[in-house]
Amino acid sequence: MEITPLLDWIAEPILSALFGVLTGAVFGVAAQRSSFCLRAATIDFARGNLGRPVAVWLLTFSTALIWVQSAQMLGLFRAEDARMMAVAGSWSGAVIGGLMFGVGMVLARGCSGRLLVLAATGNLRAVVSGLIFAVTAQMALHGWLAPLRQWLAGLWVTPGGRNLELFAALSLPKGSALGLGAGCAALALWLARRNQIGFSTLTFASGVGFAVALGWVLTFALSQVAFGPVSVTSATFSGSSASTLMFFLEPTPKLDFDVGLVPGVFLGAFFAAALTRELKFQGFERESQMRRSMFGAVLMGFGAMLAGGCAIGAGVTGTSIGTATAWLALLCMWIGAMATDRLVDQR
Repeated sequence: MEITPLLDWIAEPILSALFGVLTGAVFGVAAQRSSFCLRAATIDFARGNLGRPVAVWLLTFSTALIWVQSAQMLGLFRAEDARMMAVAGSWSGAVIGGLMFGVGMVLARGCSGRLLVLAATGNLRAVVSGLIFAVTAQMALHGWLAPLRQWLAGLWVTPGGRNLELFAALSLPKGSALGLGAGCAALALWLARRNQIGFSTLTFASGVGFAVALGWVLTFALSQVAFGPVSVTSATFSGSSASTLMFFLEPTPKLDFDVGLVPGVFLGAFFAAALTRELKFQGFERESQMRRSMFGAVLMGFGAMLAGGCAIGAGVTGTSIGTATAWLALLCMWIGAMATDRLVDQR
């Protein structure tokens, strides 16, 4: 993908942020129109259903795998250059952080990405929970909670100073990830037919997966021609939420992909909701719901930074390139969410 001509007109940091806005806008529109949500899928599954939420999540997950793996085969992206693959992964962080995030997203009634989309449509509950999530994530990254996060993450790490590519570590043949994506997509389409999900919803659900691939390809292309170092990354809402928060607080903020991603998602979801007349102010129904959502947001903020990503960052973006700890974190998110629904909500 040739983007060198753009650098003649646009500075690298600004172009990186614009790529974040573009990726976020595609994600925001697609997520809003498809109602993509990991929390909804886990609850639906925990209650013995395989309904619309499971079908939508599974289609997003599978199309992200297909798009990203196809981009690698076409030479548009290299997973080994990704930021989350270039550092040591934490098995202990994936387990503990994944469980915490799963518990938190059920209590807060939405994962971090879903809260951002809901906030754009006028949901004040999501605004409050999203801000608490961002503050907690920043505290876990560079603040008071950072020593605890580092200690927990350091209990059990991947060898060699780098993360592991799951399919290679399992000695699976080349193309296994693409085959898995195709299989999951077939299952998702079968569930969609059984639940009578329309073509429009399916298109937007796959659009969320496409946004993940778009971010990978754009940041990789920029890293190949930029004069300075550029992180190869894509959609994730733990580090990007913290970065966006600090962008408005620091005296000399720096533009990058993460800073553009969050506003892009907000704008995309807002305009999608406005065009379909789904903008509506909503708040907390009672005090206990507020306490529950705030506590859930804290768990998500710390859990996401410990696990190396949120429901999107680890659960879709990380798994799409085969990051081993991201797959473990996703599994633990499902376990934590299902257990919380069983012990708290179903009672």
